[in-house]
Amino acid sequence: MVVDGCYFPRTSKRRRLTDMDTEIAKAKLAAMQERFGREIHVFETLALASSSNAPLSNGEETDDFYDLTAEDYYRLLASKKEDKFLKTRKILEAEEAARMSRTTKTVIRVRFPDNLTLEATFHSSETLQSLVDLLTKVITQPKQLFYIYTTPPKKVINDLSQNFYNAGFYPGAIVYFAYHVPKGGSTGGDHSGPYLQEELLSLKQFEPK
Repeated sequence: MVVDGCYFPRTSKRRRLTDMDTEIAKAKLAAMQERFGREIHVFETLALASSSNAPLSNGEETDDFYDLTAEDYYRLLASKKEDKFLKTRKILEAEEAARMSRTTKTVIRVRFPDNLTLEATFHSSETLQSLVDLLTKVITQPKQLFYIYTTPPKKVINDLSQNFYNAGFYPGAIVYFAYHVPKGGSTGGDHSGPYLQEELLSLKQFEPK
């Protein structure tokens, strides 16, 4: 996830591959890339919540699940030091133009309530709508209303017209997936997992080299 310029690396568990596994993995990943038009990976995410933080009825975690650790706090604090120095508008604009000229791709990781993560590569100039479009193609229940959000604090992503760069999702970010649950009940469909289609789930055993 990108928070004030800090990008948190993947936390996952995957088995090592044999040479034969590697060839199979390359073939499967290439097939997925051809089908969906972008590089895709699926992996398991290590559970970070304690037993007291039970999932909500629609698979979301409680807000306490996303509390910053001391390490996270000091990392964010360090990243803000340079913000103390005032810069003129022209310098800021020049730096922004330079960053945009170097921008090529962004890696987005979508975490699902069943501890699986979908990783996909986008061009930084693509809009967030392209991420939602991809999710509609890969989830098991595309007709069920869903939303994506970032945390902490929890913020639902509503403006899908922004590109990844302007949304602060460059060079990468972690977002979370959840189904919309009607008020007062669970009517309107099954909101439990599995969330990804079977052919996508088959990718989680592979760790490309």
